[in-house]
Amino acid sequence: MKTLAIIGAGKGLGLSIAKSFGKRGFQVALVARNVAKLQDMVDELKADGIEASYFVADIFNKEQIEQAMTNMKEKYGQIDVLEFSPTAGNYPPTSVLELTAENARDAFEANVVSAIHVVNAVLPDMLTRKEGALLFTSGLSAMYPVSMMGNIGIALSGLRNYVANLHTSLSAQGIFVGHRSLGLLIKESGTGAIDDPNVIAEMWYQAYVEKNVWEEEYPKGVTPETILF
Repeated sequence: MKTLAIIGAGKGLGLSIAKSFGKRGFQVALVARNVAKLQDMVDELKADGIEASYFVADIFNKEQIEQAMTNMKEKYGQIDVLEFSPTAGNYPPTSVLELTAENARDAFEANVVSAIHVVNAVLPDMLTRKEGALLFTSGLSAMYPVSMMGNIGIALSGLRNYVANLHTSLSAQGIFVGHRSLGLLIKESGTGAIDDPNVIAEMWYQAYVEKNVWEEEYPKGVTPETILF
């Protein structure tokens, strides 16, 4: 049985991705810092017949991340697919005209530094097996300048550069690296609309299966001028 690890798992998109992969035979490992929410998600997944566990870690804490990944591999043996979509940070989105070193650094560490720690924990095993997938979900400011997302945009564009380099370096090694930049606010599940997390999760599963397109905005063609709120 393959294992999916979700970093920054929440009750919206993270849970939907867990269900999308879980119903196709994946066992699921959830990583976040809120124990109560993690337990609720594990209970819901198990009620759907999906094997799931949680591992507690603060995305800012390198030691906690590494310990969570070690515990995960001890339980499940290996991580086949990793999805990274934390919403951590101590500052809200900040206009570029109000940017400070502190809120920019906070966003960078929450997104880029944490991604490096997570990838470094799973990549050696994937390289040995010459298979696996690293999936990164970000916002539209990763691909376009959005002035009201000054601090977040710096972090996400840095994350995108890291992901692009991973794709370039790993595509010939049998490892799929994917990036989807969301240009919408995720809303209620079960509506079947384009902003339904279940729909987005199905998009991610198809991208993983097909492995044709490493990067794309979602919905396709969205720009800052047409962003869906």
